[in-house]
Amino acid sequence: MAEEKDYYKLLGVERTASADEIKRAYKKMAIKYHPDRNPDNKEAEDMFKKVAEAYNVLSDPDKRARYDQFGAAGVEGGGFGGFSGGQGMDINDILRQFNDLFGGGGFGGFGGFGGFGGGGARGPQPRQFKGADMRMKVRLTLKEIADGVTKKFKVRKDVTCEACHGSGCESGHTPESCPTCKGAGYVMHTSRGIFGIVQQQEVCPQCHGEGTIISHKCAKCKGEGIVQGEEIVEISIPAGVGEGMVVNVPGKGHAGRHNGVNGDIQVIIQEEPHPDLIRDENDLIYNLLLTIPQATLGDTVEVPTIDGRARIKIEPGTQPGTALRLRGKGLPAVRGYGYGKGDIIVNISVYIPEHLDKAEREHIEALRDSHHTQPAQSVKQKIFKAFRNYFQKD
Repeated sequence: MAEEKDYYKLLGVERTASADEIKRAYKKMAIKYHPDRNPDNKEAEDMFKKVAEAYNVLSDPDKRARYDQFGAAGVEGGGFGGFSGGQGMDINDILRQFNDLFGGGGFGGFGGFGGFGGGGARGPQPRQFKGADMRMKVRLTLKEIADGVTKKFKVRKDVTCEACHGSGCESGHTPESCPTCKGAGYVMHTSRGIFGIVQQQEVCPQCHGEGTIISHKCAKCKGEGIVQGEEIVEISIPAGVGEGMVVNVPGKGHAGRHNGVNGDIQVIIQEEPHPDLIRDENDLIYNLLLTIPQATLGDTVEVPTIDGRARIKIEPGTQPGTALRLRGKGLPAVRGYGYGKGDIIVNISVYIPEHLDKAEREHIEALRDSHHTQPAQSVKQKIFKAFRNYFQKD
């Protein structure tokens, strides 16, 4: 089983940390592990990605809430949640994000290191657009949740323009290098402060960081490289998901402008109620109502399962509040976050008839004074304990 990620520990903050505290902690850790401070250090680069992943989750209220409820399984790309950053994010995207968050000066504004902020080994990288993410809801039966399921949907979204193949240019033309930034996507801004002349790197105002401009725009997409269209999307949902979980489908969202990176689709899980079974995490509960003769004399009865029905034996003298357990008949853990399958728990209740005819009443009256129908003290304690444990469950 994969080791659970602790995003709070990665940033060195408490679980109650405010948004400002999380941002300050990210800044501190990102500077510590920045690639320009740690050249050719794979471990530092991995940590740089991890703290970026932690920040992207904890800085977003929705992702943070899912993480607090479900752990890393609730937000991992390809698993749950809408985050596709961190370990799955290009290092230049993280560097650009860092630059945008902390004033445009990049790492050069924190101690004189070059890198993304100016003059370092990596240098500026032209901007690549990312398409918008999409959200959709899907209703699943308990059977689909138990087995996992693949579903297909027709979705309307931005798709790559077929006329220009995403370039945004009219046929026979190509994007031209931006004359302002010479294709870098960024320009240097010089200002004078109390500490002397300060140089900061800023997004090019002409090409908006892309490094190229389009002089002859495609007539179909107006130079955007994307148009509205439809696509059949196939979504694989793992077994064991639950109400409110989010399955992330990378790269199936809106297309990015000018052959950029596609967004993701976040699929919100909704459970369809089962007519007989009640879900309790990975266990399933069935409330079985017995007649007085069944509970007294014993019987063999059928109970529903996810796959059909199962026969169970009712022992003579079975008491109300008894719980029978069908091991391994419940739901699996999501992507191995847990051990094995849950169980089906059969809670026993006994039906007391509300109306009796004369002959039935006489039979019951004949049993009134029998010592066999009087519960022993040990039986009273057993039934009381069973009901107390039921009502004290979290």
